[in-house]
Amino acid sequence: MQHRVTEFFVGLLFGLGLILSGMTDPGKVLGFLDLAGLWDPSLALVMGGAIAVGVFAFSAAKKRSLSYLGVDLRLPGQQHIDKRLVVGSLMFGAGWGLAGFCPGPALVSMAAGQSKAVWFVVSMLIGMLIFEVAERRAQAAQVA
Repeated sequence: MQHRVTEFFVGLLFGLGLILSGMTDPGKVLGFLDLAGLWDPSLALVMGGAIAVGVFAFSAAKKRSLSYLGVDLRLPGQQHIDKRLVVGSLMFGAGWGLAGFCPGPALVSMAAGQSKAVWFVVSMLIGMLIFEVAERRAQAAQVA
């Protein structure tokens, strides 16, 4: 139960950070991507801050086998760029650019009652379901 409470507060802190930085506003994202118009660099600053925190967090995590809550710590093992990563990144970027949302801000915006975010999250969940079904079928075809 302690893990769930900690997860809740970490998620709440993340959501508050998204709200305070303005990243729940799709206009911020679209303004960042509009290089030919009124470019808004604020997203780059938020990304830079996240990358800086991530560099230190992942370097510390590589030295550990357990999280600070005592749970097994498993980091991704893949070290190379493959077709699936490139295609997935392109799809993520296209959705981000079209909607102005990525998953975290969309969930926060949905909880705040933004109807565009509700549609985005529902579409995202459908896409995740389609991926899972396709993965299971591909694995079953490999076994057969």
